[in-house]
Amino acid sequence: MPLTDHHVESLPPLEAVSLRVLVLGTMPGVQSLVARQYYAHPRNAFWPIALAHCSGFPLESGKVSAMPYDERVKHVTDAALGVWDVLARCERPGSLDSAIVRDSEVPNDLVALAARHPELERVVLNGKTAERLFRRHVLNTEKGDTAFARIPYCSAPSTSPAMASLSLEEKCARWNEAFGTSLGPT
Repeated sequence: MPLTDHHVESLPPLEAVSLRVLVLGTMPGVQSLVARQYYAHPRNAFWPIALAHCSGFPLESGKVSAMPYDERVKHVTDAALGVWDVLARCERPGSLDSAIVRDSEVPNDLVALAARHPELERVVLNGKTAERLFRRHVLNTEKGDTAFARIPYCSAPSTSPAMASLSLEEKCARWNEAFGTSLGPT
């Protein structure tokens, strides 16, 4: 939630009981923070992509955005998918990842989350900035190197509407590869 115009804090994780795939973003955008919902911007492709993969919904963002948030969350967590962010808080004017002030970055406790979920099979990073932050704040630490040594990770194209060089279908195909076969009913 916004602390001031530029200081922001992440949302709590969407944590499946049995968590096999964890999607990590950088920090929710302003619209998501105000709504207290992950990927709340109506043109963000996350929900259409995740629900198409996890539950077979058509890849049409309009139909997915009409679905209540709690129902979307239930579909993905029932399929063993979790959502969180690399950063717990930072200074960032606006919503763009490129505006994050590096000296203000404080990571979430991803090591503790991994310890709670020994069944975790894969981490998918939502865009290159999330990957860079994951490497910097998680992998390049003694605890992070130990906790994530057995868990493969990959970066998928950002689902943000700011990442407009790929169509929804192209993003979905790349995300499907990143998700692999780890998702489904538990």
